[in-house]
This record gives sequence, structure tokens and C-alpha cells, in this order.
Amino acid sequence: MDSSKLNILVLDGGGSKGVYTLGVLKELELKLGEPLYEHFGLIYGTSTGSIIAALIALGYKIDEIEKLYLALIPKIMMPITKAGKSKALSAEAKKVFGQKKFDSFKTNIGIVALNYETQMPLIFKTDIQQAHGMKQSFKAGFDCTIEQAVRCSCSAYPFFEKMDIDTENHGEIEVIDGGFIANNSTLYSMIDAYKALSIKESSIHLLNIGVGHYIEKTSGVFLNILKKIGFFQFIERVLTANTNSNTIVSKLLFPNLDILRISESYSEPKHGTNMFEYDPKKLKKMIQLGRGSYAKHEKEILKLLQIE
Repeated sequence: MDSSKLNILVLDGGGSKGVYTLGVLKELELKLGEPLYEHFGLIYGTSTGSIIAALIALGYKIDEIEKLYLALIPKIMMPITKAGKSKALSAEAKKVFGQKKFDSFKTNIGIVALNYETQMPLIFKTDIQQAHGMKQSFKAGFDCTIEQAVRCSCSAYPFFEKMDIDTENHGEIEVIDGGFIANNSTLYSMIDAYKALSIKESSIHLLNIGVGHYIEKTSGVFLNILKKIGFFQFIERVLTANTNSNTIVSKLLFPNLDILRISESYSEPKHGTNMFEYDPKKLKKMIQLGRGSYAKHEKEILKLLQIE
């Protein structure tokens, strides 16, 4: 990777819909012919995006991540209760990440969660250079394991249980899904790059990939009850609102930033889905939609990343 520029990859949250993200990244990695971590000096992810970001930063290829996702999603999303979902997430995260800590990453990363007690962002980072204060007590990932950080970012309360962690410099914290504070963490990644890492705006190239937009479809008694009382619509609006606000503020603060966001809309009923999707056919179809989005934006992506 060219040391004179900084490529940033930002991956949105969205539960099972993260497979769309994998479709875009699959084609990009095939085009590059090398693992993605070698082309991005900073990777930020929220919720499902944090899982993908962590695996990329550990050196996994997208084909490997895709196989993991297609196996993990049904195990995590099928349980009805939040306790069941959280137990499954914990078990699978420990299988995938083990006891690895942030020194295992091959590139810098930011995993976004929300401190439930203070309502402030809690971002697990790799390098002390990313710190904006308290550098004297900085510990990569707050000295947590990767699986703990990822589970914090994915704890979509009330569908999942809150996470309790014991950090090195902030003590015991109750944490929930980062999607409630920055489902799209573009702004946070830029604050790291521009302010903490002191990278010139003109030297930054940022690729932001969402999870696509679909007609919200529910299945099962519990989810249908939530739909009737408007809960899904509320959550969707919260995620969309902070995604939009982070995108808008980023453009206002960094008007000359070389940035590309990919997240297509699919209004056909046949593509209807939700963040708890576990139908293998639907998941594979979303991957194909992501690959199609790459094809649509390929020239823009290659220009952004300055790839021949």
C-alpha cells in the first residue's frame, strides 16, 4: 500500500444484511488479487460491520468470511429470545476469535459500540496514535479481547442482551450496539485519520459500504407483533437517521474528502428482508446484489483507490 495516502474502509451495521457488504467486498478483493487489509490502513466497523472489519483486519479473505457468515447467521438469528441470541453470538464469536487481542490485527481498526450508562461512543482501537486523550493509560481495545469488542458492537438491545465489560482505563461499563450512535462510522474514522493521525484530507480515500435498503419483511409471531406496534420502523429510522447525519456532517467538515458510499435500494417485494434474516436463499441473494452493486460502481471504486 502506498504510504503517501491513507485508504479507509468503513462498514455499516445491519445484522444479517451484512452479507450484502460481503458481496461488494468479494468483487473488490478479486480485482485486487490480494487480501483487503493490505489496501486499507484503517478499517472501521459497526455491529455486523465490526465482525467483517475484524476478520478482514486479521487477514481473512472474503470467501472465508462469506462461508463463516452463512454458517453463523442461522445459529445466531434463529433463537427467539434475547438471551438465546446473545448466548449464540457469544459461543460463535469465541469459536471464531478465540482469545485474540488487538495486537493480532494486521492493520488499524476501530470497532464502534455505545456506552449505555453515559450515552457516549465507545470505540475499540488498535493504535495509541488513534487516541484523542488519556494516551498515558491507552490500551489497545481497552485491553479486551476481539470477541468482546465485537459482541459489544453487536449487542442490539433489546433483541440482544447488553454487554458488561471491565476495561483497563474506564472500569466496568455496560455496552450496547454501536448502531445506536454511529451505524455509519465515517465521521469517527475521519476524526481518527485527520485529527489523531494527522493525515491530510487530500491524502485520504474513504470507501463506505452499507448493507442495502429493502422492504422490511417479518416472520414469526414475536417479530410480527413488533412490526404491528411500529418497533421495526422505529429502529430502522434510528439507524437511517444516524447514518444520514454522520454522512452529512462528514461532508460538511471534510468538503474535499475523496469518499464513495455504496448502499443500493431494492424496492421489489421479492427482496424483502430484515436484520434477522436467516433464510440461506435470501442471504445468498443479498450477496449477489452486493456483487451487482460493485459492478455498477467499479470505475468509481478503482478511481477512489487509485487502482489501474
